[in-house]
Amino acid sequence: MSDSKQGLPYDRNRRSFLKAGGVATASLLAPSAFADTASRTLPALPVNPRTPKAMPTRNLGKTGYKVGIFSLGGQASLEKPSNFDVAVPIIERALDLGVNYIDTSSIYGGPDRWSEQYVGKVMAHRRNEAFLATKTKERTRDGSMRMIEKSLQLLQTDHVDLWQLHDIGTMTDINEVFAKGGAMEALIEMHEQKVVRFLGLTGHYRPDALIAGIQRYPFDTVLMAMNAADPHHYSFNQQLLPLAVEKQMGIIGMKIPGRGRLLSNWTPQPLAVQAHMWEGMVPAPTPGTLTMREAMYYTLSRPVSTVIIGCDTIAQLEENVHLAREFTPLSEMQQSELVARAEPVAKPSLFFRFYDRP
Repeated sequence: MSDSKQGLPYDRNRRSFLKAGGVATASLLAPSAFADTASRTLPALPVNPRTPKAMPTRNLGKTGYKVGIFSLGGQASLEKPSNFDVAVPIIERALDLGVNYIDTSSIYGGPDRWSEQYVGKVMAHRRNEAFLATKTKERTRDGSMRMIEKSLQLLQTDHVDLWQLHDIGTMTDINEVFAKGGAMEALIEMHEQKVVRFLGLTGHYRPDALIAGIQRYPFDTVLMAMNAADPHHYSFNQQLLPLAVEKQMGIIGMKIPGRGRLLSNWTPQPLAVQAHMWEGMVPAPTPGTLTMREAMYYTLSRPVSTVIIGCDTIAQLEENVHLAREFTPLSEMQQSELVARAEPVAKPSLFFRFYDRP
């Protein structure tokens, strides 16, 4: 796949990208926002002392971080409005159980960014126990700089461990973020100023744009949709996953149960209600076909570093940690059997790949 004129050869380093884009290193933001960045040093990588006994760990690519194979996603209860009494205890309990990676985003929970608020309540006193990842959905440098400033305020920290481009779905996204004045300038500037430790990109729509992003820039991580339905439609397994492995990236799996639609214990809402809730979503008239154990173990048997799963209750969280602790890899035959069983519900379980996008 050839790069456009707005793209960059993969082997340029971060600093040369910054110079090539003509980016001024002076911050867009108020002087107090990132004060003393020239002399800033990042603290040591976070350590949750409970993790090694709680679950298996894997390398998060070349970052030097050992991540537990189950990580906490920032959606479900963590994105509902005014849900402090439920969400904050889930985050606290996750750390108590040995989870050492927490994912959130500047768009989870709408304009109020509830997810970052809840995570910040816990990070205020437990920041050194969790590898903290957030994202920018903005495609411009200036927009992304505003996003990271607000993220730091809500997360109650002076740095994040991973800052990611959110929802890279099409070549339009790629061309925008890599253009002059695009979001990549903000990511690299914040990395240079040691406000963010590592850089990544995320996506769940189609593989081509993510492949192009990885070919243009040496990202540290990729967060990708990866469940047992994946091989049936626009598969990430075929080219994207092998490329990420080749580049020794940290690979984080998401959409493990397809928002529940892959699970046999999921109860579909009436189709009219489904259509009203999310326009354009592929309807799910029947329950799924897998257990949560099967769904999680399929993805963990792929070459991923960890999986992120949002939880509605502490009971769900505890079940997921238990499954991670008991994990043993599935054989190729067992994985193929789960893929075959997922086929009848593949489209609903991959609803995020069927929207009309530019």
